[in-house]
Amino acid sequence: MMTRVDPVLAEEAVRAKGPHAVVIGAGLGGLAAAMRLGAKGYRVTVIDNLDVPGGRGSAIWKDGHRFDLGPTIVTVPQIFQDLWAACGREFDKDVNLVPMDPFYEIVFPDGERFKAQQDTDKMRAEVARLSPSDLPGYDKFLKDSEKRYWFGFEQLGRKPMHKWWDLVKVLHIFGLLRADKSVYAHAASRVKDERLRMALSFHPLFIGGDPFNVTSMYILVSYLEKEFGVHYAMGGVAAIAKAMADVIEWQGGTMRMATEVDEIMVKNHKVCGVKLMGGEEVAADLVVSNADAGFTYNTLLRNHRRWRWTDEKVAKARWSMGLFVWYFGTKGTRDMWQDVGHHTVLNGPRYKGLVREIFFDQENLADDMSLYIHRPSVTDPSAAPAGDDTFYALSPVPNLQSDNPIDWQAQGERYRQMVQDFMEEKLLPGLGKHVTASMVLTPEDFRTRYRSPFGAGFSLEPRIFQSANFRPHNISEEVEGLYMVGAGTHPGAGLPSVITSAEVLSKIVPDAASVTAG
Repeated sequence: MMTRVDPVLAEEAVRAKGPHAVVIGAGLGGLAAAMRLGAKGYRVTVIDNLDVPGGRGSAIWKDGHRFDLGPTIVTVPQIFQDLWAACGREFDKDVNLVPMDPFYEIVFPDGERFKAQQDTDKMRAEVARLSPSDLPGYDKFLKDSEKRYWFGFEQLGRKPMHKWWDLVKVLHIFGLLRADKSVYAHAASRVKDERLRMALSFHPLFIGGDPFNVTSMYILVSYLEKEFGVHYAMGGVAAIAKAMADVIEWQGGTMRMATEVDEIMVKNHKVCGVKLMGGEEVAADLVVSNADAGFTYNTLLRNHRRWRWTDEKVAKARWSMGLFVWYFGTKGTRDMWQDVGHHTVLNGPRYKGLVREIFFDQENLADDMSLYIHRPSVTDPSAAPAGDDTFYALSPVPNLQSDNPIDWQAQGERYRQMVQDFMEEKLLPGLGKHVTASMVLTPEDFRTRYRSPFGAGFSLEPRIFQSANFRPHNISEEVEGLYMVGAGTHPGAGLPSVITSAEVLSKIVPDAASVTAG
């Protein structure tokens, strides 16, 4: 729980010491933005409706189990090191990252398993074990992935993309790299084994994208994992969020938790602060929204006329799929299920058909599923009581963007039992006898807890015409002094991109010294 402050005294202190920035939302993007702004000389107030920092990266404790609610994998750790360095701090002194080896294990319907690892020779051995003839194609795929990493992540992802010229001058590279092809289509052009095609193409699901429609630029994840590894933060991603909040307070910033912003205030087409639920007004020289872009424009900016991100455009956009997540603890299982590691992807009998139903049929639940299963207690004993385990099982499901969306109040427990039965049959025999603590988040919970439009798990789907310049900009074109960070803006969803959105922000926000205090 964050330290409570007197809001009136806090605002008076902020005004007395220079330009004031309000950050809406203490998700990882908002926290990173607050750190960057603090480093640029701003006095910062972060406001969030939850009682702990982290947003989707927060945690809930239940019966001695720590349930990490959202992201569990840390890649590209240097983006955190760069963030801390910008604040005059050392990330590695505040957060303990441990490398995962293997990264994760994929379990196929035929019982075969594939271990994703950093070592190239070990990965090639895994490929050869499944399909020796696909080795040359796999090698080509890795080279393809590296090219897209340097262009897509380093060149595009870490630079502002709010001007048309930023896009126009790189369009020819999109053509050369065949950005028009989907991730799956690119994988299929390199390897023939359907299991390998799945293993090389499923990553967009971790950022809310349909592998059969999302641009092949996202195969960059394969290089990103191989080059920088996959890590776990001891204490979960919530420990990173807590460390970020500590830096903000060390800089002199203020964390106002369990406090909800009702509206972004605008005067003469420029932001002048925010109004909280209950009527309190907090003046600001600039506002950064880490709330979802759709919620920011439709709700927080509802009383300001918008020309681009209208209610109609937000409603017609393609939103990422929803998520059903079952968090559960098990009693006395630490020495059981020895072949189940920290990260497991458990595949159902269908790939393309299931993905299509998730993204294009918002009114029905499929009878089969594929799951991502997180077992942090094998790495981090603090996640569960001694001898016990903590898990979560995540199933991609349709979002609520329908006239007749799935009724999770009616369907939730039936689906949870289906998830349990599937894991018990394929991965965790005897699971039902050991389950203790249990809780569930559905798309309806994402809509209420995180203010996510249509309960989408990852904001806008990262299709080519909803990426880069086509995504809501880091600097709002609707009103002066409003900026955006997080999954709904450039460069997109996923931990590296969300943190990088604050790096992009720092390149377009003026230094505090050049801003006249309001």
